Amino acid sequence: MTLDSLGNWRKTHFTKDITSALVGKEIILGGWVRNFRDLGGLKFISLQDKYGERQITIKKGVVSDDVFDKTKVGYQYCIMVKGIVKIFKKAPGGIEIIPSEVKILNKTPEKLPIDMTGETISELDLRLNNRALDLRSLKNQAVFDIRGEMFRSIRRFLFDHDFTEVTTPKIIGTATEGGTELFPIMFFEREAFLTQSAQLYKEQLSGVYERVFEISDCFRAEKHRTKRHLCEILILDVEMAFVSMDDILTILEKLVYNVIKDIREHKMGPLKFIEMENTTILPEIPFPRFQYEEIIELINNKYGFNIEFGEDISTEAYRKLGKDFPGYYYINNWPMSIKPFYIMPSKNTKYSESFDLQKGMLELTSGGARVHNKKQLMDAIETKGLNSASFKSHLNVFDYGMPPHAGFGLGLDRWLTMICGLNDIREAVMYPRTPDRLTP
Repeated sequence: MTLDSLGNWRKTHFTKDITSALVGKEIILGGWVRNFRDLGGLKFISLQDKYGERQITIKKGVVSDDVFDKTKVGYQYCIMVKGIVKIFKKAPGGIEIIPSEVKILNKTPEKLPIDMTGETISELDLRLNNRALDLRSLKNQAVFDIRGEMFRSIRRFLFDHDFTEVTTPKIIGTATEGGTELFPIMFFEREAFLTQSAQLYKEQLSGVYERVFEISDCFRAEKHRTKRHLCEILILDVEMAFVSMDDILTILEKLVYNVIKDIREHKMGPLKFIEMENTTILPEIPFPRFQYEEIIELINNKYGFNIEFGEDISTEAYRKLGKDFPGYYYINNWPMSIKPFYIMPSKNTKYSESFDLQKGMLELTSGGARVHNKKQLMDAIETKGLNSASFKSHLNVFDYGMPPHAGFGLGLDRWLTMICGLNDIREAVMYPRTPDRLTP
């Protein structure tokens, strides 16, 4: 088969634009063959683009012989079609295109590595091995359409609340939280790391712009092989000046509410396609607020665990808790002993001004109020067994009037997994990175 060139053809519309208002008009569509049927003298092509699909109807005697003969296509062929829009109630969307010309821009092997018809679902690792092809599936189109609305909604909400979008370095010279789960790299002749968090930079910027946020990747060298963990994660980082932890709880729950509201308002079609319209519903706000000690007492007394004060909550305990609390809820005032150096202690220094936002059994967000006094921060660094000299450039900022501030980091991949009812967080990422996956 000789392939066609693009030439002077350009798409006049996307599939979403082809409505009854265009009946009788000539249009040009471009995309991929999602499905096709050859009934002898009658052929149907389902042409898919980023917004959906439209039926191309090729009937012998109605279209030219050249067009009829040329439309011997395969799954996922890349084609362009010039034709007339017509009403046909049995077609998807009640519209069909009668082609006058067809261009075959690229073809595919007779047997694709994964099923693209929707009749069966290929195994996830096989799909990830062929991710660019897999992302064309209608389910993935719906998931990432919802993801796009999530990002738009987050930005709208935060801009409306006087936030400034910032960018922070992804190559750093010091571990943000003093952990060892970092990816070391060579920065010319010096050792550096991929950032595990925007924490210190967003704190500094809150002393400039007062309210800041960033949507960006962070990197965790954690050898978790679960359906909930990744090595490269997308985080919404938020920091606010002149606020307390309670103020952060309020703005976070309003953000969550507004994002879900916008998804339901603007992306109900994709939500229905993945059958989540009755599950991803508007939560009631304010979210329930629990103290860490309350939750430990509940877990120990009701579920028979033996978690002591100062211990983290196990996955199995969260699993039990999630059955009783399937919605959004806060766990506040965690023990200071298990929190990072920058977290503000409560008046009773046994506790911290910190919180987690849970959705059922899964943690979505950690956050809290930060230490803004330089001497107190230096003492906290040393108490955690870290060297304050390693944080010199960060500590210097606290000489110049750092305001009280608080913030959070929200895992967007994990949240999208929940919103879309996905079985594995890797499905919520275009090109996921795990301990076992570095390509594609």
